[in-house]
Amino acid sequence: METIHLHHGSGGKLTRDLIRDLFVAQLSNGNAYCYGDSAIIDMPAGKIAYTTDAFVISPLFFPGGSIGKLAICGTVNDLAVSDALPVLLTASFIIEEGFPLNDLKNIVADMAETARLADVKIVAGDTKVVQKGQCDGLYISMSGIGIAPQDAEDKALGLWLEPGNKIILTGTIGDHGMAILNAREALGLQSELLSDCACLHKMLGGLRHWDFGVHFMRDATRGGVAMVLSELVEGKPYGIKIYEKDIPVRAEVNSMCDLLGFDPLYLANEGKAVLVVRQESAEAVVNYLREDELGKNACIIGEIQEEFPGMVVMDTLIGGHRVVDMPVGDQLPRIC
Repeated sequence: METIHLHHGSGGKLTRDLIRDLFVAQLSNGNAYCYGDSAIIDMPAGKIAYTTDAFVISPLFFPGGSIGKLAICGTVNDLAVSDALPVLLTASFIIEEGFPLNDLKNIVADMAETARLADVKIVAGDTKVVQKGQCDGLYISMSGIGIAPQDAEDKALGLWLEPGNKIILTGTIGDHGMAILNAREALGLQSELLSDCACLHKMLGGLRHWDFGVHFMRDATRGGVAMVLSELVEGKPYGIKIYEKDIPVRAEVNSMCDLLGFDPLYLANEGKAVLVVRQESAEAVVNYLREDELGKNACIIGEIQEEFPGMVVMDTLIGGHRVVDMPVGDQLPRIC
């Protein structure tokens, strides 16, 4: 079995061959400048959104994707929820000595296919190889650039929020977290549950063409929906009320959470977003999202209220109230 050697990261012939025969061959889109130290690109006048992220997920292959697919989707989604159109990405690989070359090829192929389907280009990259035992197989670091409208910063910071705004989820929560846990720990739970890993920019980008009054968007990754909502009202003169009966959770996820002691609100998602919209537009936004396969389970789960300032409160199924705090730690590390 062919594996990665330290010499693949030396900057010499093996490095050149790996970059040319694998990374450039799969990811360059025919760009002539791919061997330079920087990508030279034309950018439109106006604002851009810029993001950076690192991916250390374990296992590297999981039901519904791989670290390669996740790296593209995670970076694209960070731009998309900033109301930007993702256009360019960069990728850096930190590879452990002895890593199977065929696994690396499959991961890079996943990246290439996901980027192609997302209509984004990978324009620059870097490769480093570290000694065996100093890296858990493979880490990927990504950066991304998107074209942003003039009001993107206000929306990203949630400056337009006000009581009466509705909270929308684009779909079921906890799929990614539970799929990763089942795969990583070899729990043996019989489930067809897949990660929800997906690029959301085409679905969310379509909202720009309608006067829907979308005031805020955020993908609910680490810390889950609870973290997004808690950050949103922290220190604010208003609060958020959500309704447990309206929160979409797959039966498999609910069962696994009950068995293992997890809370779906705190689980990571890699293909779901939280939106805050004007009250009068909420139903129209949900109907629009449901026309897309990635938003078929979209629903309204709550609203911004003057009651409970600075807090997220959930009406429970048994008729009580529960405060939804920020997570103190990570329920499930290494999920992205």
